[in-house]
Order: sequence, then structure tokens, then C-alpha cells
Amino acid sequence: MPTIVVDVMPKAELLDPQGKAVAGALTRLGIDGFAGVRIGKRFELTVEGEVDDALLESAQRIADEILSNSVIEDVVGIEVIE
Repeated sequence: MPTIVVDVMPKAELLDPQGKAVAGALTRLGIDGFAGVRIGKRFELTVEGEVDDALLESAQRIADEILSNSVIEDVVGIEVIE
């Protein structure tokens, strides 16, 4: 069965306290080479049948209206994996 994957991230201009906490932990562990960490969300929508344009439009609508908070988050990707 195909799966539609939706990735949501905090808006770039907003602080990401979880990402900041992970970045701090990396520093404390002596791990370097990373300029920053941002933490987002991934949703997997399992599909019955074929994925067509209408279903992708529905996924976009769901992503915009239900899966993300448009005030603080952006939908950064929607892809189909088989």
C-alpha cells in the first residue's frame, strides 16, 4: 500500500526550544560539526488504492488544516512512498 508522507517544521523565524535543547546536548557530549538543530513532525497517511492528483490535493488540505498550525509551522514536504 502506498503512503503519503507529510513533513511539518516550525517556521524559520520562530525559536525551536526542542531543537535548542538537542543542540546543547550535542555540545555537552562533545559532538561538533552541526550548526543547529530543528525538530519537526512527520505524518504517514496510508492509502488504500492508487494515489492520484485528487488524493494528493486532499493530503495537502489535511496537512494545511489539520496536521500543522499555520501560525507557527510550515508544511515543508508531501511525498508518496510505495
